[in-house]
Amino acid sequence: MDLIVGEHYQLGKMIGKGAFGDIYMGEDLQSHTHVAIKLEAKDARSQQLAQEAITYRCLQDGVGIARLDYFGAVDNYNVLVLELLGPNLDDMFRLCRGRFSLKTVCMLAQEMLLRVQFLHRNGFVHRDMKPENFALGLNEMANVLYLLDFGLSKEFLEGCPKTHIPYRENRSLTGTPRYASISNHLGIEQSRRDDLESLGYILVYFAKGSLPWQGIHANTKRDKYRRILNKKKQVPLDELCSELPSLFRRYLEYCRRLRFDETPDYDYLRGLFAGFMKREGMENDGVYDWLVHREGNCGALPGYCLSEAGEWLFGLDHCGRRALRLAMLKSDVERIEAEGEQPAPTPVREDAEREKAQSRPRERHHTHRSSASSHSYGSSSPRGSRSPHWSPHRDRRTSWK
Repeated sequence: MDLIVGEHYQLGKMIGKGAFGDIYMGEDLQSHTHVAIKLEAKDARSQQLAQEAITYRCLQDGVGIARLDYFGAVDNYNVLVLELLGPNLDDMFRLCRGRFSLKTVCMLAQEMLLRVQFLHRNGFVHRDMKPENFALGLNEMANVLYLLDFGLSKEFLEGCPKTHIPYRENRSLTGTPRYASISNHLGIEQSRRDDLESLGYILVYFAKGSLPWQGIHANTKRDKYRRILNKKKQVPLDELCSELPSLFRRYLEYCRRLRFDETPDYDYLRGLFAGFMKREGMENDGVYDWLVHREGNCGALPGYCLSEAGEWLFGLDHCGRRALRLAMLKSDVERIEAEGEQPAPTPVREDAEREKAQSRPRERHHTHRSSASSHSYGSSSPRGSRSPHWSPHRDRRTSWK
């Protein structure tokens, strides 16, 4: 697809394909730097890029938030241009053969909680916490963890003065069932507590390599989601967190006790992981599993850069990730054989679930539906504004940097 968007962004090859749109690598023809370009058909059933652009715009001063360069419409597409990021945590988890060390999990937990706290402080809940939605930066930002993909995000504060949205029931399950909170399964409106509970399941998954409700099959999505919910309710936290330090159980107990509109104690949650590291003599030095060689785990990644092949890109499709993983494993085996050791067997893991709850239409903000098709964002509009409207008479070439 030969397309110029926002007057100076050249569309390149596809690097990811999702249920709600495609992701391409692009080039800023002015600065000659790479960017990520998300395309969404204007006639798509679920319009999410406008909401995502609004959320990104309100978060632009935050650490670990991708730079938003452009949002507008080109031909039959809504277009979002973002800073190009590196591999996501699901990619790194696979490269590390399906399990992270406790040190890596604890360091990630503290960084992930900081990103979620920043999102909540700005009045949004994410509603789709999963490993794929946390990514690393590129080059000199390779050790910075980013929170991304705000297509399902929602403001939980409304009105003037701002008040918490009311408790509601009979909502559709929103997000990824594997990591969804119990309240989300039960049809309760999501709030800050749900993001944190989902994050807890991610951390257990990282530390143990699996969750008890993985691999559940059913004839329909509705039945599958019901079985996942039943499993989440039936498995005691002691069993879910077995063979893990007690902080994982205490984390989830705290999240499940939170009231719908209660402000979480983020410092307490981060302190669980920081305290454990201190007691165990672990240093929070940012040296994650994928940066050092750990025998039987993964090959060393001393530093990765964007190559012509574009291998370290967020949102790589399954085939791309599989090719990368095989390449890394081949490199690791060759190194081990050169040292005269026996390579460790590679465990077989099921692919991460990527399904979205589509059995019923999702709730959307009506104010976001129409304006995305004909307007673009630029730096002249205040960052704090929630409105997607943008005057076409202003300089569309100005980017948010």
